[in-house]
Order: sequence, then structure tokens, then C-alpha cells
Amino acid sequence: MQAVQTRPDAIETDAVIVGAGPVGLFQVFELGLLEINAHIIDSLAYPGGQCIELYPDKPIYDIPAVPVCTGKELTDNLLRQIEPFGATFHLGQEVTVVQKLEDGRFVVETNKGTQLLTKTVFIAGGVGSFQPRTLKVEGIEKYEGEQVHYRVKSPAQFAGKNLLIIGGGDSALDWALNFCAGHADGNPHKAESIILVHRRDGFKAAPASVARMHELCEAQEMQFIVGQATGIDERDGVLTGLKITGNDGITRVVPCDQVLAFFGLSPKLGPIAEWGLALERKQIVVDTEKFETSVPGIFAVGDVNTYPGKKKLILSGFHETALAAFGAAPYVFPDKRVHLQYTTTSPKLHKVLGVESPVFD
Repeated sequence: MQAVQTRPDAIETDAVIVGAGPVGLFQVFELGLLEINAHIIDSLAYPGGQCIELYPDKPIYDIPAVPVCTGKELTDNLLRQIEPFGATFHLGQEVTVVQKLEDGRFVVETNKGTQLLTKTVFIAGGVGSFQPRTLKVEGIEKYEGEQVHYRVKSPAQFAGKNLLIIGGGDSALDWALNFCAGHADGNPHKAESIILVHRRDGFKAAPASVARMHELCEAQEMQFIVGQATGIDERDGVLTGLKITGNDGITRVVPCDQVLAFFGLSPKLGPIAEWGLALERKQIVVDTEKFETSVPGIFAVGDVNTYPGKKKLILSGFHETALAAFGAAPYVFPDKRVHLQYTTTSPKLHKVLGVESPVFD
């Protein structure tokens, strides 16, 4: 690879974080506690990653001490939490180059021409550059974004509609149950009708959700059809239904106003795959002491990494950021020993966080 020339306008920093999802945002916090300055880059135009892009209103139940929050609420709270550290965001940009210099630093460039010189790099890019898998039905493209959707950005737009939901995973089941709930359940987004379509009678979703779906079907609150979408039904430029072919080989037109299809994500590491890191099944191999990659000074946290026993949970990613921050400290402060301190009692951390030290009797 040809050496990248550093420019006079290159931004110098301690750390560059690639990915502004929840784990990337919390990496800012853990680095900030160690007084490591960070710049954060994301290809999306806003922070939050998958939480904002795919399920901003979907409830999350496994964040410690937070019984329930939405993806948007989690993102907003993390942004408030990292405010004291003044991280600089470079949004709507994709990292195209990461190259190590002779002095041990890295030059990082984006597709918008931003160049940074950094002592460490943290990859927190989730599953990488991701796109929802789409419906492979002829003529469906012209309705995408208007009547056919692969994510829910605004639940209100589906209120009172006849919904056709396709998929057999948690997203399909969760949204089917969500749109079944009415005002009595505290949800104003109840659909007029819901038909769930899946290619088989088995589901890759939480058993409780599947059981609840069957209960609602028995109560005639919604319907479930085994089959696959094979065509569209349209009239005067409006999608009026989908042709669903069942396991019996018979194709029926299922009328609907809106279609929600959840086939999961098609992950692509993109340029990360060219950075010379050790990979395993398109994931970045790390150690479990510092979550460092095969390239010293580059760390990977969250869903993008892999190690024995890895669990793809936001909770796990938060843990990884703490150890990665301490792993990075020797690169940023080579002549300084960094000690573990507690935010409850450390006057130094209180100063960093901009809060008053409590007085204990």
C-alpha cells in the first residue's frame, strides 16, 4: 500500500473512534475518564448506530439500572453522559484509510477528505456498514420508503393502517405485537389490522413473543400466514397488496396499506477488511485483556469483534470499552502509570466530569 502523506491541516488527537453507536459513544466516556481526547467518525448523519437507524422506538430491557428504554432514549442519555469530554463528531463520513506511521501514530482519512493523526484507533462499527436485506419481488422498488419499509422510524405512520409484516425474527414479532397494542396498553400506534407472514411455522424469536402472537391470532386480533411474497398487487400507482405463495403452492393476494419486511442485516466490513487486521468470519479478532486487534494500537469493541465466548450484547460492548481504554492508555501516556479510580470517590474524576465531590459523614 502506498504511504499516505500527512497534511498540514491534519487533526491531531489521542484517539479516533470509528462508529457512533451506543458502544462507540460509551467508549468516549471511558476514554474521557482517563483524560484521553477522542474524535468519533460515523457513516450515518447522526449518532446512535443501529439503535437509531433500525429501532429508535423499540424497547430495550437489558441496560443495567434502566428497566426499559428505547434506542433513541439510550442514545440521548449516552450523548448527555459524554458531554463533559467534548468529543468531536465527524458524521456522514466513512473511514477509507487507516495507516500506521513510523512514529507509531496512525493516519486516518475519510471519504470527505478529513485527515486525523491519532495515537490509537477504536473500531466500534457494529456489524460494519450494514443494509437491511430487501424483498426480492419484481416491481417492489418503487414503493420502498412510501409503502414498503425495512425499518420503523416513525411508528405513528402505521397507526390505523392495514399492516403486512414479513419475517420470523425478533424484529418482526416485536413490531407485530407492538402494533397490536392499543390505547389501553399505553400505545397510540395501534394498527387497523395486522397480518404476519413467515416462510415456515418456526420462528427465530423469543418464545414468549411467539406464544403471545399465537394468543392474539386465536383472539382474532391478528393473523399469521405461512408463505412467501412472490408478487405485488397494485392499482393506479398504489400498492394494494402482496401475492403470497403458501406451502401448498397456492398464491393468494393479501391486501394491505403498508408492508414491513424484516429479513435482518447484510453486514459488510467495507474498508475495515483492508486494514490488515486479523479477521475471523468477517469479524475482528481481539484479545480479552485489552480488546486489542492484531495491530498494536488498534482496538475493536462491540459487535464488530470476536473472541471465545463472545456475546453480541450492548452490555458486553460497554464492558469491552472500559478494558480497551485502559489498554490504550500506555500509547497515549507512555511515561505515566494510569491507576483505576472510582467515579463515586475520586476528586480527580469529579473534576473531569464537572461535578462537585460529595461530602460523606
